[in-house]
Amino acid sequence: MNQLVQTSAKSVKLGSAGAQEHQQYLTFLLNGEPFAIGILCIKEIIEYNGLTEVPMMPDCIRGVINLRGAVLPVLDLAVRFGKKPSPVSKKTCVVIVEVKTTNASYDMGVVVDAVNAVLEIPRHEIEPAPAFGSKIHTEFIEGMGKVNGHFVILLNVNAVLSIDELGTLARVAESAEPMSAAIA
Repeated sequence: MNQLVQTSAKSVKLGSAGAQEHQQYLTFLLNGEPFAIGILCIKEIIEYNGLTEVPMMPDCIRGVINLRGAVLPVLDLAVRFGKKPSPVSKKTCVVIVEVKTTNASYDMGVVVDAVNAVLEIPRHEIEPAPAFGSKIHTEFIEGMGKVNGHFVILLNVNAVLSIDELGTLARVAESAEPMSAAIA
């Protein structure tokens, strides 16, 4: 399973303004729902195993992995979106993504239920994030891609995997633990 998803060698067309008319996205399932991440920020896809739990992390951080000598945090997207942790199955994998900040970039693993395919979605088939009715924060959504008459949620990786926000979640979790222990 430690392999990259192959895409076609088809070139991406450029419009007159220089903007890409098509973008490629890796589609995956999370609690039975289709999501996608832009292919340009994906480094690789690996099998889910060898995860080390780290104490006092936000609930959405499952732990860390050793990827060729580098320690990478692994985030459970289901928990990040306020759902129950994803159950681990034979198809569960970790997508390694590169997240960019204003000062630097870093790699992080994301647990997904199953990887589907790499799709090329034309710009005219991408709608803006809805203002309401979504099960996740709209700042996490880059857009809604139309694929074969269905919508796929296109995630904004830099918002979903923001180190600043995850750090805030860790501080909130730490301060809540002593309070819940005092109540019990």
